[in-house]
Order: sequence, then structure tokens, then C-alpha cells
Amino acid sequence: MSERRMIFEVTPTGSLLYRRKLLRWIPVCFAFVLSAFSAISVCAETLTDDQLANIGFHQKLNTQITLNSTFRDENGKTVQLGDYFGRKPVVLVLGYYGCPMLCTLTLNGMVESLEDLKWNIGDEFEVLNVSIDPHETPALALAKKKTYLKRYGRHGADAGWHFLTGNEAQIRRLADEVGFQYAYDPQSKEFAHASGLVILTPDGRVSHYLFGVTFASQDFFSALQDASAKKVGSPIRELILLCFHYNPITGKYGALIMSVVRGMAVATLIGLAWLVFRMSRGKKSALPVAAEPSAKELEHTP
Repeated sequence: MSERRMIFEVTPTGSLLYRRKLLRWIPVCFAFVLSAFSAISVCAETLTDDQLANIGFHQKLNTQITLNSTFRDENGKTVQLGDYFGRKPVVLVLGYYGCPMLCTLTLNGMVESLEDLKWNIGDEFEVLNVSIDPHETPALALAKKKTYLKRYGRHGADAGWHFLTGNEAQIRRLADEVGFQYAYDPQSKEFAHASGLVILTPDGRVSHYLFGVTFASQDFFSALQDASAKKVGSPIRELILLCFHYNPITGKYGALIMSVVRGMAVATLIGLAWLVFRMSRGKKSALPVAAEPSAKELEHTP
């Protein structure tokens, strides 16, 4: 009985293709890791434990804000807070336009929630961004406004979404009235502050708080409806997120940066697993492939 003769064909460029795939994905994996380390180094700070402990978002429901406090709008015009009150509820967003992380997360979360609402900025309610950094300028406020108007993308929002800057005294008074506490670190040149939104009635009283960086659309809409009817809500559980991530005294990172690092680590592992999977599949496809025996060979096969 004659043995069946096997003919193999090998792809000569197979190993080269694997190396190219590897080289293409290794930088991606390193990017995840570098992003994580970059996030850690963004907000190094020197505030003490006692100072950080005093930073929070304390609920002061039904508190009347000072409507004659003066600020500058995004065009450099001197305005009073009362200019934005009277007929509609107001969403107050405290933060600063040069914030490297938390303020952007808060604004992004707010816009994502508002995209699911039928109510529109400028029609049924106003949004008031106020910088806690007295050194920020109207030009920076205008740039931030243009960015978020484009992202929001609804007609008429320009007239109802305002980005203000002001002096230290006016900023502090407004922040104290709504319970928003913050501190500045001169070494990192950043602010430690909490995250969330304040919903105000048309006459300028605190109606609701929404804490965090993501906001359920139904909760947002209910808060706006209550504020529109001049109703004051109930206290909610406080969720505090700080824009300072590392405490040199305790040697620990804050919850926000740890979440970012964990997310980056998971993404890196997923990327590496996907790379190994792809390479293993490519390796199988490049193994020697047995050619079909010819008719002549089949004739001699027992």
C-alpha cells in the first residue's frame, strides 16, 4: 500500500505580516498606559487633609442668592445675576474654564442629559456657568461657550447659556450662598472643588442639587419642573468628587483619578488580549496548508 503524498504551500510573507501587526498595536497599548500616568500627574497638589476636608458641596435649599452681584459675561459686558432671573429656572454650574478634567466631565455629563430633554436652553430654562477663578477672562469664557454651544447643537441656546467671570469677592459670595466650597493650590495652579449642578427658581432660590458628573435625564427634568413652579426639593445624598487627585500627606490618590487609572488598566488589558487573539488567528492561517491531491495521486491511493 503506497503512502499518500502530501504537498505543502507556505506563505513566505506570513511572519512579516505578524511583525507588522505587532508593531502597529504595541504603540496603542503603550498609549493606554501613558494616558494613565499622565492623568496621575495632572493634578498634583499640596493642600492639607484639613483643607481638603473642608471642600464640599453643602446643600442650602431655599437659600436666596444675591441677585445684584456683578460679573462679566463672555463678551466682557458687566452684568448682574438678576439679569438672568425672573421668568425661568436657572441651572448654575460652578467651576473654571481652564480646569483640566472635572469641570469638563461635569459639562459633558450635563449636555448628555439635556440632549434627552424636550425642554431647550433659552426656551424653558437658562444655564449659567460661573468661573471660580478670578483671573480667567471673558475671552476664555467665550471660547468655552462656543465649544459647548456647538456640542449642544440646539437653536436658540446662545441667548440662554451664559459664561461669566468675576472678582474674588463676588465669586466667593455666590459660592457660599449655594454651598459650593473650593480651594486654590499655588503650586499646581489648580482648584480643588466638588462636582455638580444647582437648580435655581426663577426668583433665585436654591431648589435642587444634582451631584456628580453624570445626571439622569428624568431627575434633571423633574428638578427643572419643580424649580419652574418655584418648588424646593428635598436634600439628597451628597456625592463629592474633587479635582485634586493626590494627597502627598496620605500618599493616596482620590476616587476620580483611581477610576481613571483602573479604566486605563482595563483598556490596556483588553487591548493586549485582543492583540494576542489576532496574532494567534494570524499564526494559524500562516501554517503549512495541505494541497489537494491530484487525480493521478488519487488513482494510486488504496
